[in-house]
Amino acid sequence: MSVGSAENMANLSSDLFYDILKRLDGATLASASCACAAFSSMSKEERLWQNVCSSMWPSTKRDDVKSLISQIGGFKKFYADCFPLIVNKNVSEFTWSDYPEYTEELTEAEYYGDFDEFQNVSPSDFVFIVDILYKDKTICSKVIWGIPNANGFNGWFSNCPFRIDLFSFSGQGDDHTGGVTLSVDDGLPLVTSMERERKDGKLWQELRDGIRLSWIVVNTKAKKAANLSSWSPLGGQRHWPTEKDFLLRFGSILPAEDILPCQMVECILAMKFQVTEASEVQTTLKLTELCMQLGDMEGAHVNGRNSLFVLNEALNCNRSKNYNLAVESCHLYSKVQSEIKEEKMRYESRLDKLWILGGITVFVTLCYYLCKIRCHV
Repeated sequence: MSVGSAENMANLSSDLFYDILKRLDGATLASASCACAAFSSMSKEERLWQNVCSSMWPSTKRDDVKSLISQIGGFKKFYADCFPLIVNKNVSEFTWSDYPEYTEELTEAEYYGDFDEFQNVSPSDFVFIVDILYKDKTICSKVIWGIPNANGFNGWFSNCPFRIDLFSFSGQGDDHTGGVTLSVDDGLPLVTSMERERKDGKLWQELRDGIRLSWIVVNTKAKKAANLSSWSPLGGQRHWPTEKDFLLRFGSILPAEDILPCQMVECILAMKFQVTEASEVQTTLKLTELCMQLGDMEGAHVNGRNSLFVLNEALNCNRSKNYNLAVESCHLYSKVQSEIKEEKMRYESRLDKLWILGGITVFVTLCYYLCKIRCHV
């Protein structure tokens, strides 16, 4: 074989290998890069990882998001940051006795630290990239640059409960997304009436099994990213608050050791659908709400100031490609949270009994002395 033929064969092999690699998903591509030196070299190509990211997160196809990802290190780094889900391994070690309260002598600012550190974390540093899929089909993609309505964050934002409503803010380059709907054409089962759905729950089950949510937070200053969602629903509630509403809950457990007394908080991503049509010919669901909040162990919402710290800390926390571990840590958090609430209720119940017993003792003692005084008279 001539030298020219050998070179053509090598070029042909490279083209074939590249064509194979670009069809792989991210996990398989990462594994293939360890197979040989040729695959390792090819897998460093940004276009491969751009294809992977765009197939998993459709919002990354936008030009402004592509530019953002390039600025924070490229698509391969973005995938490595956002594909693994957040796992908090310290949940099982937390007990009610670990939940301290700051003393009355200290102000909240003194307890949590100096405000100078807060100046280094700004609401404008964050970008939120959100994608919703149903049965692997994109139904909504949205990007929010900065935290909405937080311009005066040293005032009300700092002390008010932190919350981002996805559909109350029109992001750069976004269309109005309040009209996101699912129908039989998208794979929903046909439900003839809400009475039937209440009995068999077929629509609810299909929605839970098919819906997926990715909520990525990016810090443009730190050049880091993380996925705050559990990808699949952690739980939910059907027919609430009305019989036509379905509420789904996603989220993750974020570290807050040096930020809050509870040491960890839950990132709550709530998604609500409403049945707009249920007949013999069509079933339609409309996405009416998608919001993010942070809640502590007692169920209270974290304020804006501390939420910025928590989100910033989330960029450095443990993650795993095993989605079951992420879901397990969320369920364990809920279990520990319930145990803490029960223990606190028992503690408060004991205090109530002591107060009642003390009141009865005082009353009996007072009656005794009054009777004794009356007898002497």
